Amino acid sequence: MEFRTRLTELLGTRYPVIQGALNWLSRAELVAAVSEAGGLGTLVASMFPDPEALREEIRKVRELTRKPFSVNLTIPLIPEDRLWKFIGVLLEEGVPVIETAGRNPAPYIGKLREAGAKLLHKVARVRDAMAAERLGVDAVEVVGYETGGLPGPEDVTTFVRIPIVTSRVRVPVAAGGGIGDARGFVAALALGAEGVVMGTRFVLSKECPAPPRIKEWLIRASEGDTVVLGRMLRVTSTPGAKKLAELEREGVPPEEILRRVRIKETYEREDMEEGMIPCGQVVGLLDRELSVREIIEGMIEEAERIIRGRLLNFISSAQR
Repeated sequence: MEFRTRLTELLGTRYPVIQGALNWLSRAELVAAVSEAGGLGTLVASMFPDPEALREEIRKVRELTRKPFSVNLTIPLIPEDRLWKFIGVLLEEGVPVIETAGRNPAPYIGKLREAGAKLLHKVARVRDAMAAERLGVDAVEVVGYETGGLPGPEDVTTFVRIPIVTSRVRVPVAAGGGIGDARGFVAALALGAEGVVMGTRFVLSKECPAPPRIKEWLIRASEGDTVVLGRMLRVTSTPGAKKLAELEREGVPPEEILRRVRIKETYEREDMEEGMIPCGQVVGLLDRELSVREIIEGMIEEAERIIRGRLLNFISSAQR
């Protein structure tokens, strides 16, 4: 079964499912697995110390799949000189989809267009989605306050933000934040989106290189086990994260709070006491690790049952 929307037509994917940019986790194996299962895998450029390391990983993705994938450029996380070199690699390697995030991509749009790639931009505010459309991106990914990582400066949920954005832009919209199963997928489509972005759900996949101890923590977590630090970063509510949140309440500047967050070290040490990782509130829905294919195909199959069964039944019942 295929699930066609403007987003699948744009990206060349079987399903309108985009893997969120998982810093330090989005290696070739996970990216290729998502693309092979019909979604869009996303490689994260900021993980790599130099352009050649990024080039090597792109080529590794291509060894594992011939299907479309994307490379994420989270602009604030990459030094300016390295960012331009990374863009050069994307041009040379002919990456099919490029995702920008974190800051206005205007200075880079012209150069990125030279790659012939489809351009996505991830935003957390309505006005930023509108601005991205004016810049000429092909689609926008819009995240609500529930999202893991960077939920943006406004405490507005996905359920509210998506219908507002889709009423104000003409390009396809992918919804992110709070989506981890078929119910969220169908809800996003009902709100006007033409696909979804999922990050936390793919952390709990067999192909994701997150250490077992961290995955076990996520399986046990509830929807209340995250916290926003520095007014901009949603992470797991570990003892270490709670200490930082308390310091923030006591007046420690947000930039100092964020400087103390050590995500890479958390993965390396498997430390869910003092460490912390980006995590969305949807973690409360997740109770087991599955393969990427099981996640995507299971979600699509259940979405079809919801649409053809439960929702249509409501209409039939109303007519009786």
